[in-house]
Amino acid sequence: MLIGLAQRLHHVKFLLNEHSPTILTGVGVVGTVSTAFLTGRATVKAVKIIEENSKEYDPEYNPVIAETYYEPRKIELSTSRKLRLVWKFYIPPVGAGATTISAIILANKISSKRIAALGLAAGLSEKALQEYKDKVLEKIGERQNTAIHDEIAQDRVNQHPVNSREVILAGTGEVLCFDMSSGRYFQSTVEEIKRAENKINFNLVNYMHSSLSEFYDEIGLPPTSYSDTVGWNLNNKLEVRISTVLSTDNRPCLAIDFANPPYTDYDKKAWDAP
Repeated sequence: MLIGLAQRLHHVKFLLNEHSPTILTGVGVVGTVSTAFLTGRATVKAVKIIEENSKEYDPEYNPVIAETYYEPRKIELSTSRKLRLVWKFYIPPVGAGATTISAIILANKISSKRIAALGLAAGLSEKALQEYKDKVLEKIGERQNTAIHDEIAQDRVNQHPVNSREVILAGTGEVLCFDMSSGRYFQSTVEEIKRAENKINFNLVNYMHSSLSEFYDEIGLPPTSYSDTVGWNLNNKLEVRISTVLSTDNRPCLAIDFANPPYTDYDKKAWDAP
């Protein structure tokens, strides 16, 4: 029984830790609403108390024998006197506000740590993958490596039939092209693609970094949410890999990929370039 309870407690602890940013964000949302409500209620009470204590009565006034309506005279309370009268009403909203701020800060701190850990893991994975690619290239040779990439490109085109997708009329070329990163078909030529590659690398030399969206703009493709967040810099220049394949309707097709895939934080890492 104790072992089962310990396992359940461990499971609950794991779930709380796993979903802590979501839970803390929820606490922050509820806390914001609660703080506003409690502040409003405290203000109503404070105004009432201040108004009651701002009236000065005649100590000799007797309401039983008074023949006329008696209106008390209002006096102005000092700031310190007002604070002494109402400070206790604001304890709940201040506590709710402090809890809300703490929850938001803690959620952001946990999320930042997780993002940093994911970034580190992604960097290590990317380095390991590149080392593996270099070793494979060393073993099989450039020709066999190109043949493998061409086969991958053909498989990717087969998985995305051109007759079920819109062909984007980009540039002035009439050759069917397939962007392996976004899975989109468009029309262009080898010359236009190479020109776009040279333009991006020119930008890298002069501006340190360039996004995938800028490359898409050069070849006439609309940007995507992904292309806005990745790119290249002087440490990782653009190198377009073009494979000649057949589309599913037996048309010659140029499948484009990148020898150096774009990656996130390319603009920040640009300053680390030699």
